[in-house]
Amino acid sequence: MTNLKIASWNINSVRARIAIIERFLVEDAPDILCLQETKATDDVFPADLFRGLGYVHQLLHGQKMHHGVAILSKLPLLEAGRHDWQDNGEARHVGARLDCGIRIENVYVPAGGDVPDRDLNPKFGQKLDFIERMTRWSEKLAEPTLVVGDFNVAPLECDVWSHKALLDVVSHTPIEVEALGRLQAAHGWVDLGRRFIPAPERCYTWWSYRSKDWTANDRGRRLDHMWASPSLAPQLKHHEVREPCRSWERPSDHVPLVSEFRV
Repeated sequence: MTNLKIASWNINSVRARIAIIERFLVEDAPDILCLQETKATDDVFPADLFRGLGYVHQLLHGQKMHHGVAILSKLPLLEAGRHDWQDNGEARHVGARLDCGIRIENVYVPAGGDVPDRDLNPKFGQKLDFIERMTRWSEKLAEPTLVVGDFNVAPLECDVWSHKALLDVVSHTPIEVEALGRLQAAHGWVDLGRRFIPAPERCYTWWSYRSKDWTANDRGRRLDHMWASPSLAPQLKHHEVREPCRSWERPSDHVPLVSEFRV
């Protein structure tokens, strides 16, 4: 049995945040880093920097100026694959299997626009359809899987700074929460964040750039998640939200999640 440390981070532009990514990798040294919202095509992705830090196994699925996901690993990545759960060609998923038999699926769920109505806002409908397609996929999973990423939904009342204030705000509306609940039930996914930080304990992973001092009002949301198959969840050793990263120079509006497993 050995330890396996996996991190996930919506970086909001891999090239703009490369300094804090390097700092995080040096300080935390995960075996695998999953990035979302890289905002870079594969040909301009800073692959050499990651190789220099030991992340020689790389799966990239980039897109110019928007979206984009990547898995950077010190361990071999096998059977790479992509899903187009939005059915529009956007770069929002990449996955692979590890030698130990675990599959890692890295997902960037659409934000869904500002109006929580699929008739008035097509982006909201696309988000719901994306989650529904993930639900159908989850029903068929047979191997131990870890799905990580920015789900753009804060499902629990305690996952936002004010449940009452955000009930009609995209990311915390009842229709999104219900959709995410169906996704979770489809495979019996175990929410690793709430296994180690039980509700109603405070746990946020995102704070808006609009706030001059994010620490003062602490208006956060838990939009980023790590979910494990029921067969994999018992191997979880530790889970942590790296909240201090939000105060680093030129930060992302999201912070990294880190889980450690015994495999």
